Amino acid sequence: MSAPSQIQQRGATAPAVAPPATPRMTGRQKLVLTLLLGAQFMIAVDFSILNVALPVVGEGLGFSLPNLQWIATSFALAAAGFTLLFGRIADLVGRKRLFVGGMVVLGLSSALGGLATSPEVLLTARVLQGLATAAVTPAGLALLTTAFKEGPLRERALGLNGALMSAGFTAGAILGGLLTDLLSWRWAFFVNVPVAALVVALAPSVITDSRPAGRPRLDIPGAATVTGGLLLLVYGLTQAGATGWTAPTTLTALLAGAALLIAFWFVEKRSAAPLVPVRILKRRSVIWGNATGLIAFVTETSLVFLLTLYLQEVLGYSPLATGLAFGVLGIGTVIGGTLGGRAVGRFGNRTTIVTGGVIQAVATLSLVALGTSGAWIWLLLAATFIGGIGNMLMIVGFMVTATSGLPDDEQGLATGLATMTQQVGITMGIPIMSAIATARMSGLGDGDPQTVLSGVSLAILVNSALVLAGALLAGAFLRPRGARGGADQG
Repeated sequence: MSAPSQIQQRGATAPAVAPPATPRMTGRQKLVLTLLLGAQFMIAVDFSILNVALPVVGEGLGFSLPNLQWIATSFALAAAGFTLLFGRIADLVGRKRLFVGGMVVLGLSSALGGLATSPEVLLTARVLQGLATAAVTPAGLALLTTAFKEGPLRERALGLNGALMSAGFTAGAILGGLLTDLLSWRWAFFVNVPVAALVVALAPSVITDSRPAGRPRLDIPGAATVTGGLLLLVYGLTQAGATGWTAPTTLTALLAGAALLIAFWFVEKRSAAPLVPVRILKRRSVIWGNATGLIAFVTETSLVFLLTLYLQEVLGYSPLATGLAFGVLGIGTVIGGTLGGRAVGRFGNRTTIVTGGVIQAVATLSLVALGTSGAWIWLLLAATFIGGIGNMLMIVGFMVTATSGLPDDEQGLATGLATMTQQVGITMGIPIMSAIATARMSGLGDGDPQTVLSGVSLAILVNSALVLAGALLAGAFLRPRGARGGADQG
């Protein structure tokens, strides 16, 4: 047999090289994932569960109409204002300890809210719920990212986390309507108590803590400036939705918040033990990852608000029917979250973010065609389903980008920044889009359904343009890294 024939024969019979096996989660990792995702889902439900029930809560406890917003605002102030601080505290004292402690506070404050007999008690419960959220969310995410090494398993875990977080917002609206109609608004609080108790009982034995070798000092000046700045910024944003962007209280709060956040940057540059090292704030992945996340949360949460106006004021839907209509959006976000981790692993962070943003922008743009006939509900359902998939691809890409390339002892900080971005985005979206829609409706000078539709359509158009701009910016500034196309870490 000739040499070429021998080579061909050996080549024909030689076994093919098998592709590397996809890593699988261990049983313990699945248990940890289930516990942490359950807690994060409950936190997400809390964001929206009272929205549908606000008028009923106000009547039951004697809230005046102007003060009704404080039921949501008090929660948002604490949740967004203290997230970054608690994210760093989680790195310093131990993530599991802060996570379990936060769940205890969440359970007790939920019981207090359900038993409230006055506005003061209810608002105290909401502030405590917000503080618990600010502790649990970054600590839980840090435990999640340290339980799974950077790569396919972490991407899958973050995808599922994003899906359940987004689904929780939708589930909260549906659950709030059901509980309020069938039982009482108080069950919107009581439903948290058994879930929190179960997590507190299981977490100590299931979760492995990750704690620093030493006990670094906490940056008090940095903590004071960033917490004060975020509190004022969120307060200004919520006031903008109630009193307008030019009101003295709104402008004062926004300007003072911006000044404190600028001061925070200079404090961190000079601090020996900074709350957030400036080198991290300068990282391309942190900057543009969080910018993408901010746009994703600003646009999707505000779109839900705009479509709520459309469904109730134009089509005449009840609050419960409105919540049920958003169930299709919830299904889309679950699918998007499930696909998100795989998409990041196969195509990279940047491609996933850009693709998701373009899908969301196109789906949102189609909603400009909505009319006053009830038949348009089918376009709304289809567009929110597809847009939900795109939005979740953006969110998963953002979370993977914003937490990648950092050591385990800084994951609490990274997830704290990412969670802060999420909270601020949720808070910013409604005032911005509400102001656009209201300005349009005021200009037309009539409150009929066609006027409401005109204002909603203009805000939806701006919403779509904002998503597209965010996707294009991510594509321009998140450079590919290696063969996987991940975000540049430098």
